[in-house]
Amino acid sequence: EGHLVESGGGSVQAGGSLRLSCTASAVTSDASDMGWYRQAPGNECELVSFISSDGNTYYSDSVKGRFTISQDNAKNTVYLQMNSLKPEDTGVYYCVAASSLAYICLSWRPQGWSGYWGQGTQVTVSS
Repeated sequence: EGHLVESGGGSVQAGGSLRLSCTASAVTSDASDMGWYRQAPGNECELVSFISSDGNTYYSDSVKGRFTISQDNAKNTVYLQMNSLKPEDTGVYYCVAASSLAYICLSWRPQGWSGYWGQGTQVTVSS
């Protein structure tokens, strides 16, 4: 069964850095996007970043210029380098591999959509 394993969360002071990683195993070939969304108490789900199999990337406006997503195709792993962290970056980060991540924070999916979730990793940024 397909699954994702994430790591790299932790606690840092504002301005610090963390690197998240997510490794996918036995996911279907149509899971062409991999990335993260985050959820903090009292906040809406926010799609943070993802990378497509063709190398195209997406970043939320709130993280552009600070976060960089990359992939190691041989390891089926994606990385999210998070620099200049801010307290508002605090939350649980969930890695997802899916046919499309554009709708991950919405209540509906395109017909035929499929996806896999990691266990989540906590990121805490103190002021």
